[in-house]
Amino acid sequence: ARQALPRCYVTISSEVFPQFREYERASTTVVNAYLGPKISRYLERMSGEIGKIGIEAPLHIMQSNGGIITAGEAKRMPVRIVESGPAAGVIAAAFLGGLIGKENLLSFDMGGTTAKAGLIQRGEVRQTVGHEVGGGINISRILQGGGYYVGAPSVDLAEVSAGGGSIAWLDHGEVLKVGPQSAGANPGPICYGLGGDDITVTDANVLLGRINASYFLGGEMLLDIARTRAMVEEKLASPLGFTVEEACTGILDVANANMLNLLRIISVEKGYDPRDFAMVAFGGAGPLHAVRLAEELGMPAIIIPPVPGLFSALGLLVADIRYDFRQTHVCPVQAADLQKVESLYETLEAQGRTALARNGVPNGQSVIHRSADVRYPHQAYEINIPITSGALDEKARERIVETFHQAHERLYGRSEQEATVEFVNLCVGAIGKIRAPELRRLPRQRGNGDRALKPSRRVFFRETGFLDCPCYERNLLCAENELRGPALIEAEDSTVVIPPTWKARCDEFGNLVITR
Repeated sequence: ARQALPRCYVTISSEVFPQFREYERASTTVVNAYLGPKISRYLERMSGEIGKIGIEAPLHIMQSNGGIITAGEAKRMPVRIVESGPAAGVIAAAFLGGLIGKENLLSFDMGGTTAKAGLIQRGEVRQTVGHEVGGGINISRILQGGGYYVGAPSVDLAEVSAGGGSIAWLDHGEVLKVGPQSAGANPGPICYGLGGDDITVTDANVLLGRINASYFLGGEMLLDIARTRAMVEEKLASPLGFTVEEACTGILDVANANMLNLLRIISVEKGYDPRDFAMVAFGGAGPLHAVRLAEELGMPAIIIPPVPGLFSALGLLVADIRYDFRQTHVCPVQAADLQKVESLYETLEAQGRTALARNGVPNGQSVIHRSADVRYPHQAYEINIPITSGALDEKARERIVETFHQAHERLYGRSEQEATVEFVNLCVGAIGKIRAPELRRLPRQRGNGDRALKPSRRVFFRETGFLDCPCYERNLLCAENELRGPALIEAEDSTVVIPPTWKARCDEFGNLVITR
C-alpha cells in the first residue's frame, strides 16, 4: 500500500493493537488512521518551527500512559497521545509525592471546562488499557458506548464536565444544574465583562468573595461584579426564591457533587478508600474547591503545588520515556507452558530495549516492568496484575494466581479461589529514566506569614455566612509559615480557600499542605 500510494497515511492493526477482540482492534485502528494525517502535518510544522528558533533538542510528545515518545513515533501512533494533557498532571502529582514522601495520592485537576482525577498508589500511577474518545464526557466509566474505543495504554483517569466555566441553569422543573455546557474563555463567565450572559462556577466564586475581583490574573483583568450579581438575581435567585448568596452556594454544591462522583469513580469504584490518600489539587479552579471535596471524602490532607494553573507542565518535564508492548496469549495460568510464556515476555522485552536504545537510553537508565491481563474463564473483562521479574517457575505461577484472586476481591468484593485463572494478554512496559529538574526551595521562616498578609475580605462560607477573612500573597510565603482558616491565599493563576477549622502549612518547595 505504501509503495502504491506513497502520500497516503497507512495504519496497520497488528502494529496499533496486537491483541484479540475484533471490534476494539478495528476501532483503535480507525481512530489512529483518522488522527494520523492531521497530527503528522502538525508535528512536522512544529518540528520545523522549533529548528528555526535554534532549539536543537529532539522533539518528544507526552503519551496517554504518562511517558514520552519521539515526534516521529507520535505521527505513526497518534492514538497513544489522545489523553496526553490530563496524564501529565497525574505524572506531576506522582513526582511531587516522591519529593515530599507521600506515596498514596489522588490527583484532582479542575480547569475551565472539566475536572479530572487519577490515583497514585505506593508511588505508582495506575494504568489502564482502553478508553473512549469522541462520545462526550461520561459521568461514570460504567456508562460507555457513546464514543470510539481506543486500545492504547493510558493513565487511569476519570473526567466530568465541571470547571470554572461550567454553566449553571434551571431545567423545566426549575431544578438547578451545572454543566455540561461551558462558557469557555471568550466570552466566558459574566464577570469577565466580555459579553457573556451565562452564569458560571467562576461567577459564583466571585460573588461569594472567594475570588478577588481586583486581583484576577494578578490585577491585569478587573471583574464586573455589578452585572454578575444582577444576572444571578434575575436568572437564578428570583426564580428559586433564594438570595444571591444562597444561589451561588447552590451552584458550588451541585458542581462539587459532580466532582465527588468523579473522585469516587477513581477510588471507591476501584476498591480504594479515599481516607487512605492525600489529594493533590491543581488547575486554575482546583484550589478553590479542593478542601470541601476532601472533607466530604474524609481525606486527611490536601496539597496545593506552586503555580497550580501550570502544574501539568511539570509533568512534561519529569516524564520518563515509556513504551508499552502487549501480546495476546490466552491459556489457563495453572496449566500454562511457562517456558513459552517466558519466551513471549523475552520477545516483548527485546522490543522494549530496542525502542529505548533508539532514544539513546543507556542500559543503566532503563527499567522493564512485566504485567499480565488475567481473568476467570468466560469473563468479558480482565484485570492487569504485576508479574515479578526473573524466570517463571512454579512459585511464580502460584503468585500470579493469588495476586489475581486478591485483585478481583478488592475490585468486585468476591473471588473464586478454586476456579481456573486465565492469561489473556502479556504486557511489558519499557521505561527510560530521565534526569528530572530540581525544584526551587523557599527560605525558611517560622511564623504565620505576616509578610504575605494583604487586606482582609468578606468571604461567604456555608456554615457561618460572611466572615472577615485574612488574605495572603502566596509568592511572599516562606517555608514553615502556617496559616489558620478561614483564609484566602492568592496568586496570579489561582486562589486557595482555607475554610474554618482547617490550616495550611507552606513546605520547603512552596507546596501548601492543608490539614484539619
